[in-house]
Amino acid sequence: MGQTEHFPVRYETTAREINLQRLRETAEGYYRNGEFSCSESVVKTIRDGFGLTLPDEIIAMASGFPVGIGRAGCICGAVVGGVMALGMFFGRTQGRDQRNKHAMSMARELHDGFQNKHKILCCRVLTRGLQIGSPEHLQQCISLTGEVVEETTRIIARELDITLV
Repeated sequence: MGQTEHFPVRYETTAREINLQRLRETAEGYYRNGEFSCSESVVKTIRDGFGLTLPDEIIAMASGFPVGIGRAGCICGAVVGGVMALGMFFGRTQGRDQRNKHAMSMARELHDGFQNKHKILCCRVLTRGLQIGSPEHLQQCISLTGEVVEETTRIIARELDITLV
């Protein structure tokens, strides 16, 4: 099983090489085609792209986050999906397990990278002036979803020493 910071990863992946552009396009396609929203697209793409054998319920767990948590306009659902994906690999399932410190560090890295690039994580601000469901809104969120998949994949690949192509 893979190791990171002296903790075994939660789920083993057989992936030794990941095509970053293909994962981005997959996530964007799920959103563009109306199959999944932002957070769901991120979780499904990372799960499938890394070949994890997690049940579809993991995708269902991401269903309440789109449009800033149930259309409340709060944190970007794609970022939440990225944090969930990091947890699939590096999160804890037992109380007091210290692996959560490393998982939180990676979540913060994803958060800070997004915030540095966009200055905000609030969905309502990221989509200000865009009508929900309009082509402009969809394109913005499709792009953000792809971006988060890329960044999340980079973090996971770095931690597991997986080559990105």
